Amino acid sequence: MMRIILFLATNLAVVLVASITLSLLGVGSYHAQGGQLDMANLMVFCLVFGMAGSLVSLFLSKWMAKKSMNVQIIDRPHNAGEQWLLSTVKELSEKAGIGMPEVGIFSSASPNAFATGWNRNNALVAVSTGLLQRMDKDQVKAVLGHEIGHVANGDMITLTLIQGVVNAFVMFFARIIGNFVDRAILKNESDSPGIAFYVATIAAEIVLGILASTIVAWFSRRREFRADQAGAELVSPAAMISALAALQQTYDQPSELNGELVAFGIGGEGKFSALFSTHPPLERRIQALRERYSR
Repeated sequence: MMRIILFLATNLAVVLVASITLSLLGVGSYHAQGGQLDMANLMVFCLVFGMAGSLVSLFLSKWMAKKSMNVQIIDRPHNAGEQWLLSTVKELSEKAGIGMPEVGIFSSASPNAFATGWNRNNALVAVSTGLLQRMDKDQVKAVLGHEIGHVANGDMITLTLIQGVVNAFVMFFARIIGNFVDRAILKNESDSPGIAFYVATIAAEIVLGILASTIVAWFSRRREFRADQAGAELVSPAAMISALAALQQTYDQPSELNGELVAFGIGGEGKFSALFSTHPPLERRIQALRERYSR
């Protein structure tokens, strides 16, 4: 229920932000007289809505992550384990040159962790109870280094910008296709778009959205290698390799991360197609680290 509420709240925020932005820019309908598309208005419309969705999600990411994953933020450590977790994150963040992130724990049998936040000095790093139970301290520290690497590399912001641009182009070309079907194929000659425009646009958005998601997934896989490298350099190559090997042993455990958090977890290989996976196979990540640090 909470995830549905968060989804609706996010979409309402996107619509409000986009509507206000379009009003301030003086952008009206992208349908001109005769049913032709006003390309300038259409591009601005698509950019605003495409970027608004990604940016709103980015700015709300910490709040949504806390609510959707029921993350318990460690303000004051209650035991030695929590104290170690805070001290370790502080040590790694100082070494990486970023501000101290909020640190939290979420309940999950799956060993996982994620980082989120709208900038490198205002982030959240959270680990699952399963991770703390299944890994030793060196492995946990390497995982934390991996997540700190995501923050230090600005992966959240970069992925947001890429997703926003991709969204804009999907919307833009889907409406061009919809208008072509409505005007050229079904010969609608009225000034208003017909039902075919909306049906074809929705169908095109679905198809183009699926294809475009492979671009975002490709970038996500590339930055996983960089985050692994960050974990190796902030902690040690041996600890990072050991942590990834430990994840291999629990690969059959389902991840409870959802939405954009999947892309910023330590694990999360795709089960359907490598093209849509946000993470490279664990064996490839381990091999990449061994090749880099065995020289």
